[in-house]
Amino acid sequence: MGDARYELLNGRLVMNPPAGWPHGEVEARLVRRLGNAVEPLRLGRILGSSQGFELPSGDTLEPDASFVSTARWEASPPSLGRFLRVVPDLAAEILSPSTAARDRGEKKGAYARAGVREYWLVDPRARMVTVFGSLGDRFDRGRVYEDGETAESAVVPGLRVAVSELF
Repeated sequence: MGDARYELLNGRLVMNPPAGWPHGEVEARLVRRLGNAVEPLRLGRILGSSQGFELPSGDTLEPDASFVSTARWEASPPSLGRFLRVVPDLAAEILSPSTAARDRGEKKGAYARAGVREYWLVDPRARMVTVFGSLGDRFDRGRVYEDGETAESAVVPGLRVAVSELF
């Protein structure tokens, strides 16, 4: 199976489209903080942006960071070498000018309908994090955490992220 994120352009392999800075650094910081909360208690698995999820709706998405609880992981079918066929408990997207509209609209809706329990939108330009909680097949209005505040998760026990430490 080929990787649709790459194309041959003028004889060179080019990622289509690559994320701009500081996306990768913010992602690494967020994944590290998720891991620090999840791994000591063995709550589940933390995955980065290269992991695709095949959702029950048929949508295939790859959040920038995600958490899958042990219960959901153990109930999911084997997926070695394929997209995971499990719904993450928490999905996070890091906004960029080219993805912000999709992350706030289509992807947010797809995650909600699939049963993602918590959705984080991380905005490096505004230096803020918005955390949305599940209300069945949609998300609530979200809680905004600004620079100087600490974002908290209702899904991952002990996950507290100082917004200023992400940027």
